[in-house]
Amino acid sequence: MSDAEIPQIDYAAGTGIPIRGNDIDTDQIIPARFMKVVTFDGLGEFAFFDLRFEDDDTPKEHPFNEERFQDASVMVVNANFGCGSSREHAPQALMRWGIDAIIGESFAEIFAGNCLALGIPTVTADSETVEAIQDFVDENPDVELEVDVEAETVTYGDTTVDVTVDDAQRKALVDGEWDTTALMRSNQNAVRELAESLPYVDLDA
Repeated sequence: MSDAEIPQIDYAAGTGIPIRGNDIDTDQIIPARFMKVVTFDGLGEFAFFDLRFEDDDTPKEHPFNEERFQDASVMVVNANFGCGSSREHAPQALMRWGIDAIIGESFAEIFAGNCLALGIPTVTADSETVEAIQDFVDENPDVELEVDVEAETVTYGDTTVDVTVDDAQRKALVDGEWDTTALMRSNQNAVRELAESLPYVDLDA
């Protein structure tokens, strides 16, 4: 297999979508009944499904249902986003809806790790800063947000604010080392050589 090309992700830009509320867990992001799939394809349409629709599929008020946010790719959330179970279907659903980066007050550690595995930056700022960005996005749904992962800044309109990117996440994204599966594939010869040198590994078993 040829070497995998893992893109460096030091920057993301796109219009924003505000998702307000603390402690939005992975079951809210993607309800369990939609996880009975062989692949992750098609999960995007079910993101926040129970928050978006009544039992009879009547739409509720939710940003993901609003026409003005349909092309958004930068989500702005509040505290402890992605808490609850460790299901990787949650960031998979968001990615397939079109989310490329998430700005928030804080993220559940496993959720942030699952986002990193997909190349989705999760950057943090204080509550006042995040709420200001959410308000801006609400009022200016067609204006792009610029997330500079390497410089740890977010720019919206004429305002640039400092944000925080976890050091390990920042290095992995900026250096193009976030896709561990692709890294192993691109270094499969080295992996095999190491495995063969280990007395407790039998590759022919």
